[in-house]
Amino acid sequence: MTPPFLSRGAAAAVLAALPGARAVGGAVRDHLAGLPIQDVDIAAPYPPEEVMRRLAAAGLKVFPTGLSHGTVTAVLDGDAVEVTSLRRDVATDGRHAEVAWTGDWAEDAARRDFTINAMSMEADGTLHDLFGGRADLAAGRVRFVGDPAARIAEDYLRALRFFRFHARYGRGAPDPAALAAIRAAVPGLSRLSAERVWMEIKRILAAPDPRAALALMAETGVLAAILPEAGPPARLDVAIAHGLPPDPLLRLALLLPRGTDIAALAARLRLSGEEAARLRALHLVHRLPPPGEPDPTALRGWAARLRAQDPHADARQALYVWAAEDPARDPQPLLAALPAGPAPVFPLQGRDALALGLAPGPRIGALLAAVREWWLEGGAVADRAACLERLRQLASEPPP
Repeated sequence: MTPPFLSRGAAAAVLAALPGARAVGGAVRDHLAGLPIQDVDIAAPYPPEEVMRRLAAAGLKVFPTGLSHGTVTAVLDGDAVEVTSLRRDVATDGRHAEVAWTGDWAEDAARRDFTINAMSMEADGTLHDLFGGRADLAAGRVRFVGDPAARIAEDYLRALRFFRFHARYGRGAPDPAALAAIRAAVPGLSRLSAERVWMEIKRILAAPDPRAALALMAETGVLAAILPEAGPPARLDVAIAHGLPPDPLLRLALLLPRGTDIAALAARLRLSGEEAARLRALHLVHRLPPPGEPDPTALRGWAARLRAQDPHADARQALYVWAAEDPARDPQPLLAALPAGPAPVFPLQGRDALALGLAPGPRIGALLAAVREWWLEGGAVADRAACLERLRQLASEPPP
C-alpha cells in the first residue's frame, strides 16, 4: 500500500517519472516511527543527467542544486523534492567525499551513516532494509552502518550526528562500539568547518530533551572539543521543567556560564549577526540581574533597562538564563509578576529636547539620561507627556 507521503505532490510525480526510484533517509525513518515528515528525499538508479532529462520530460521543473554530489531538486506546483543518484564513495578525507554513480542499491546504502537512515521505500510501500534499521528504530538504537570507525573517518561530522539522532530516537544505553569510535575520533573534529559544527549543535539543542545526549558528548570528550564553554547539561533543567519550546539559541545561552566570552564563541562558531546579538542579549542578565522580589513595578523597570541596553533583550527568556546559574533560583515568581507584553521603550529622543528650546550640546544627553532614570525607577510607566514635563522641570533647574 502506498504510504501517504509518497502518494501526492512532487514525490509521487518523481517516483512515476523515475522507474525504480525510492524514498530514502529521514522520510522513511520518520514514517516508520510515526513522526511528522519534514522533507522527502528520493534516490534513483540513474546518473544525474538522466535523472534531469526524465524529470523535465515528465513536466517537473528541475534545478541542479548539488550536481557534484548527484543531487537535483524537482519542483511541482511549488512542492520540492531532492533527487540524488545512487552513489559509491571513491575517496574520502574526513570532510568531503569523491563519489561515482552506481545502479547498486546495496552500495549506496552501505555508504550511509546509520542503519535507521539506510532504509529505502518503493512507491508501493515496499521497504528495503539491508542493515536492520527498522529493528534498531523500534528498539531506540542508533548504530553506524558497518564499522563505526570507518564511517566516522569518511566524515567526522558523523560523530556529532550520532548525538543528534541519539537525542531524538535513542532509548536506553547507547551503542558501545559507536561511543568507542567517537572517543577515538575526537581529534579529527578539528578538521570540520565551523559552519557544519554549529549546524549540528543547533540540531542537537533542538531535540525535545538533549540533556542525555549532551552528557554523552561530555563523557566522550566531544563537548569539550566543539563547545568548551558549555556548563553541565543540568543547566537546561529549568527550560525542560517549564516546558519551554526547543529553541537552540535559548538553550545555548542556558548552557553558557556567567563570564563566557560571547563574542569569541560567536566568532569561532561563525554565528550569524542575528544569532550573536541574541546570545549577547540573553547573557545581559548577568550584568543586569532581576530584582530580588517579584514586584511588578521593579520588574517592569528592569525589563526596560534590559531593552535599553540591547534591543534584542527578552526579559522572560533572560529570567531563565538567570535561573540556570543557580539550582536554588526559581524564575516562576518573577515570571508571574512580570507585566505582560514587550518591554516599554523610553518615549523621548534628542529632538524632543531641541523642541523645548534647549541648546544642542552635552547637557541634552545628561538631561535625557536623568529623565530616563526617573522613568525606569518608576517602573517605566510614565507616558510621553509625563516624561516631557519631567524634562522641562530638570531643564529649568540651574546646572549643578
